[in-house]
Amino acid sequence: MKFTITHPNETSAQLHITAEQHELDKYKKQVLGRMQQQVKMAGFRKGTAPLELVEKQIDQNAYQQEFLDEALSSLYSAAARSEKLRPVQSPQVTILKFVPFTSLEFEATVPVIGKITLPDYKKIKVAKKESKVTAADVDEVIQNLRTRASVKNDVTRAAKDSDQVWIDFEGFDQKGKAIERADGKDYPLVLGSGTFIPGFEPELVGKKAGDTTEFTLTFPKNYGVKTMQGQKVTFKVKVNKVQEVALPKLDDAFATTLGPFKTLDQLKTDIKTQLALDKDNEVRRDHEAATLQAIVAKTKVALPQEIIDEQIQMLVSEVRQNAVQRGQTYEELLKAEGKTEDQYKKDVLEQEAIDRVQAGLVLSEIATIEKITVEASELDERLNALKAQYRDEKMRAELDNPDNQREIAQRILTEKTIKFLTK
Repeated sequence: MKFTITHPNETSAQLHITAEQHELDKYKKQVLGRMQQQVKMAGFRKGTAPLELVEKQIDQNAYQQEFLDEALSSLYSAAARSEKLRPVQSPQVTILKFVPFTSLEFEATVPVIGKITLPDYKKIKVAKKESKVTAADVDEVIQNLRTRASVKNDVTRAAKDSDQVWIDFEGFDQKGKAIERADGKDYPLVLGSGTFIPGFEPELVGKKAGDTTEFTLTFPKNYGVKTMQGQKVTFKVKVNKVQEVALPKLDDAFATTLGPFKTLDQLKTDIKTQLALDKDNEVRRDHEAATLQAIVAKTKVALPQEIIDEQIQMLVSEVRQNAVQRGQTYEELLKAEGKTEDQYKKDVLEQEAIDRVQAGLVLSEIATIEKITVEASELDERLNALKAQYRDEKMRAELDNPDNQREIAQRILTEKTIKFLTK
């Protein structure tokens, strides 16, 4: 094979390829060998007829097309590997000359990832935050556990802080139009919990079951839904029920209801241990992410738009799934953001897509340079651990799928490379 390569731009490669006769003979034999298995000829068992006889019996158009597909794919792949290209799509092929089985010349144009220029990543170190569990952290968990175990009793008196009220509510804009997803029916709300926007819960203090009230609040400027940030909303609320929340006494008896603890001190020690593990993991993840981000920020690489668009579509799928889990459609999310889908992709998702692609490339490049690999024993150990987590045989069988195993091996490689960078 003879070929030349040109780069119309940083993210595109054009290969001009001319096949040698011996290569075409090889592809011809491979194609005939496959077609031989499908040909039935008198005097021969299926798949055993001589190739020269098979060639005369088969459909010539199909034969030539399969030969051409085989030759184009193999020749292009060999040239791309030789040039160490990083293609992100299948190439656009233009056949310049084709005489069946004897002559082939073509051009293949393909979007590619540009040259990756890494910084001196071994010298990039990010400070690791301190992992510390305070008494206040433990007390917060204890309070949450007491709240879950609380007993709620209906009362006829006016509501006060720490009571739970059951309310119907609806929010209206300044034109009197009802606001989507700013309403609820028989919604339980603990006063003083800070669950709703600032100013909402104090309006219900002093109200009794059956009372109605109306008030206007301004949404915080950092509110999660952008279209509501800084907006004035009038709420109409009806109190259906007021309940007094009776928390269990904080003593050894309470501790025994939560696990194998004999004393409150044992419970607190266990909580502190679990919090320490959680915080250590959080600090480690943050440190890894910050280190990788610092390296990516100093890496130079040109990305073709095709790979960015592909990653954006993957992010859209994630956003859709997350929205569904929150009881929201993707369309409702776009409306809440006040953006069209194209605007959302451009303003919100594109930079994240670029960051993800660059991070993956950086880790892959460093793994190659540092000769970081995944041993078969490491993959087996991870697969066995995952299988132990699943009782469903179908889920366990999925782990035997070669594609899934490659994905898991890639995950292990990523973990090892990040560990190398943060050691």
